[in-house]
Amino acid sequence: MSRAVLQPSQQKLAEKLTILNDRGIGMLTRIYNIKKACGDPKAKPSYLIDKNLESAVKFIVRKFPAVETRNNNQQLAQLQKEKSEILKNLALYYFTFVDVMEFKDHVCELLNTIDACQVFFDITVNFDLTKNYLDLIVTYTTLMIMLSRIEERKAIIGLYNYAHEMTHQSSDREYPRLGQMIVDYENPLKKMMEEFVPHSKSLSDALISLQMVYPRRNLSADQWRNAQLLSLVSAPSTMLNPAQSDTMPCEYLSLDVMEKWIIFGFTLCHGVLNTDAAALNLWKLALQSSSCLCLYRDEVFHIHKSIEDLFVNIRGHNKRINDIRECKEAALSHGGSMHRERRKFLRSALKELATVLADQPGLLGPKALFVFMALSFARDEIIWLLRHADNIQKKSADDFIDKHIAELIFYMEELRAHVRKYGPVMQRYYVQYLSGFDAVVLNELVQNLSVCPEDESIIMSSFVNTMTSLSVKQGSRILIFPLKRHYDSVSQPFWCHDPLFPILDKLHTALSELCFSINYVPNMIVWEHTFTPREYLTSHLEIRFTKSIVGMTMYNQTTQEIAKPSELQTSVRAYMTVLQSIENYVQIDITRVFNNVLLQQTQHLDSHGEPTITSLYTNWYLETLLRQVSNGHIAYFPAMKAFVNLPTENELTFNAEEYSDISEMRALSELLGPYGMKFLSESLMWHISSQVAELKKLVVDNVEVLTQMRTSFDKPDQMAALFKKLTCGYSVDSVLKRMTIIGVILSFRSLAQEALRDVLSCHIPFLVSSIEDFKDHIPRETDMKVAMNVYELSSAAGLPCEIDPALVVALSSQKSETISPEEEYKIACLLMVFVAVSLPTLASNVMSQYSPAIEGHCNNIHCLAKAINQIAAALFTIHKGSIEDRLKEFLALASSSLLKIGQETDKTTTRNRESVYLLLDMQSPAVKGARDVDGLASHCWSWEAIMVDGKPDEVPKDNGRSFHSFGVRTEKHRPVLARLARGWMISRQAEAEQRLLEGTYGVTKHRRYRGAEPFRRTLVKMRVWNSSRNLVERMKQGNTRNEVRNREHHGGEMNE
Repeated sequence: MSRAVLQPSQQKLAEKLTILNDRGIGMLTRIYNIKKACGDPKAKPSYLIDKNLESAVKFIVRKFPAVETRNNNQQLAQLQKEKSEILKNLALYYFTFVDVMEFKDHVCELLNTIDACQVFFDITVNFDLTKNYLDLIVTYTTLMIMLSRIEERKAIIGLYNYAHEMTHQSSDREYPRLGQMIVDYENPLKKMMEEFVPHSKSLSDALISLQMVYPRRNLSADQWRNAQLLSLVSAPSTMLNPAQSDTMPCEYLSLDVMEKWIIFGFTLCHGVLNTDAAALNLWKLALQSSSCLCLYRDEVFHIHKSIEDLFVNIRGHNKRINDIRECKEAALSHGGSMHRERRKFLRSALKELATVLADQPGLLGPKALFVFMALSFARDEIIWLLRHADNIQKKSADDFIDKHIAELIFYMEELRAHVRKYGPVMQRYYVQYLSGFDAVVLNELVQNLSVCPEDESIIMSSFVNTMTSLSVKQGSRILIFPLKRHYDSVSQPFWCHDPLFPILDKLHTALSELCFSINYVPNMIVWEHTFTPREYLTSHLEIRFTKSIVGMTMYNQTTQEIAKPSELQTSVRAYMTVLQSIENYVQIDITRVFNNVLLQQTQHLDSHGEPTITSLYTNWYLETLLRQVSNGHIAYFPAMKAFVNLPTENELTFNAEEYSDISEMRALSELLGPYGMKFLSESLMWHISSQVAELKKLVVDNVEVLTQMRTSFDKPDQMAALFKKLTCGYSVDSVLKRMTIIGVILSFRSLAQEALRDVLSCHIPFLVSSIEDFKDHIPRETDMKVAMNVYELSSAAGLPCEIDPALVVALSSQKSETISPEEEYKIACLLMVFVAVSLPTLASNVMSQYSPAIEGHCNNIHCLAKAINQIAAALFTIHKGSIEDRLKEFLALASSSLLKIGQETDKTTTRNRESVYLLLDMQSPAVKGARDVDGLASHCWSWEAIMVDGKPDEVPKDNGRSFHSFGVRTEKHRPVLARLARGWMISRQAEAEQRLLEGTYGVTKHRRYRGAEPFRRTLVKMRVWNSSRNLVERMKQGNTRNEVRNREHHGGEMNE
């Protein structure tokens, strides 16, 4: 190194090279981002695509870099309006270009300083300095090429400057130089070739020094194989000898980096190609190896075409143009196959190296250079393949498809893992090597120096002393490296080749490698992000499991077809079994996958906003099954606890029983869980609330008539006249139909709740029993809010409640601010009146006939009892009224209305009156212990003929007390009651009738035996109805119920 006017040691060249290289990478990133943003219509600055600014932008680009604002007011008028926004939004782009210009100035200044200092560059002597110098030139060249590829650069810079001119009445101070730079570097390589004429000496010396490194690195696979490159076992006698080289850092220098140095460097100082044969050989060898270079990320530089276009216009380069064409043909013909063979060799070499080092990690000390060389070679080949894969030439496409690239990457990961794991081994070896060998050699060299300044001699002596005193400070213990070996084996019988499964055969190896890799690599760091393969696999399993569950429902919105819940449950369990088997091969928590996915399926939408099986099945049951029930195509059969198709002209596409029986409802409960069943219940209640809202409208329309009927139930003639007013406008039919729909929905909900209770009793029996104890032991005096909390808990567990909390919540939302609470309460009372007085019209319906086989009616009117109970309990809980009093009133009105059917002479009107009478047999008190309601029923009907809650074992002993009705006490009701009793008889199965006649009916584990004899006596007593009139008259005259009960009980017969 020459000591000229400028002292290199005072210029801090190495520091400046390091800083500028780092800054150059940052500038490349910014320019790359601008290029990508301008190439994306969504991210492109809006001013470049604004139609209003289109003419102004074209004018600015055409005049660039000149600034003319005086005579072009019309074209720049729109720019005047948006100048402030343009300055604000384009400042980031503009000042990035200014920073590029400043970076260029600093680079040129440093290159001039280096030339003035006559710095000597040789990659084999001063590796770091030469490498940083060549890196800076390549970075500078790449930056200018990237800048020239931004097509909107003139528009962005010009728009910003015009906006600055209009705002500050002057151009930006950096604009003249920046604009000139943009114009000069339209063809960046051509301009830089002119710039680098003074730097040719330094640059060519640095590049020619690569002739000792690059040709040795750029060998074919056969040459590597013949030299047994990277093999530790080829020479066992020298296995423990340290691997040494005079050019140690160059041995693992990136081949891709060296090719960039050679191609860009000799392009900038192209004159040396005609004068130096070594330079020409290096240049041609690099051109034959690749067809493109990576500028930055996915931006590539096509070598041969770009350089040929440059050399065409340069005199004396005709031979070089021919060389370029020959090298291009060689690169396209042989480059792909040469690199393919290299990758093939490296796979076997790295596998051998990883295996030996796993068995003998102590060799990482003397053979560390082999590890770094192997990693460097493999990295170069992978980068070359990735770079050329997106720029494939059609005639050699097969050379760029490598199915075994993952194997090569895996062996690289193994070597890296060994180095990280056994780092202390390498550290200890080289510390001892420095103090025991290098320190001795360095001391001899220092002693043999003939001329050495005193200051340098002191520094060298300090080096020797420091190296001699090095110690690992690990004590005198023996290091033991336990090697944990993992033997992965698959226990399975030997399978002969089956041509039916070629895909499985092909993918089996890939799947095994994938599972092993996921277990092997816990995480990977990519830039500032950490990638965890197991979490990635888990997230994808969740996504696919979610899609599979929804897909297995086979829901067709057009045909309204859906898989049965039991079928879906079987499919889901089979799918889960397969997923569970993954745990045998990959260390992931598959239970977490199940919990996340299945819990999301209990909601109406999953985390991605997609419909779940809960929403699909809820929609299907509401819109398909229950809608067909309302249309009369399906009936609810209490005896079967299922919905069954009715014979109709247009047969349904599905069998309702296959979707609503006990097993299917339990499968649905298993799939949806308590959360999903709660959503189903809430959806059902929403439909019920809409029906109740329509019922209230009908009540409001007939409020005056219903008010009169409420107080005139003991006046038959007036009731008949008022009832005729109700029948106008089909209000009565609408009320009964809507109440029946409510009853059907509640019946379906009771099936769902019962199934949920069965499922939860299997899964959490102790918790369910605790909830049941809470519900069964609520004191009567408990505050209603507290009781509703307990009912809500019970309902969530599938337990039946006297007051349905979900229905209370649904109906509470109907409260209106315009209607007072008293008026709301009155409407609720009148609704019960409306239903009670409408019941007799059901007798004229052909479909109202009771069927003992199904324990119900084909038109689902047997569901009215459940609807009346639940609606009454919910409404009067909301309005804080007495449920018992309202049910007393309902029974009074209903019994009075039903007994009047006996007065009808039209057989069409009374064809199914016995079946309708049985509705009160199905009616049950809505509150626990409502015995007053039972007492009222006993006044209205013979207790033996009609039983509250359907409990034949509660027949009281006072058998002759209750054959009267409110306002109707005539001889003509004798046949009515006889038919009523006969209707009750046919409602029981043959077995029940037999037991009744034998006197064995009525024995339960909770109550004492009462027998059936009283009922038989009652049937006999009905024949002497006239004698019972005396009893009724005595009751009318004021005798108490107890007196009558005592007299009749002791008298023995009704006609005493």
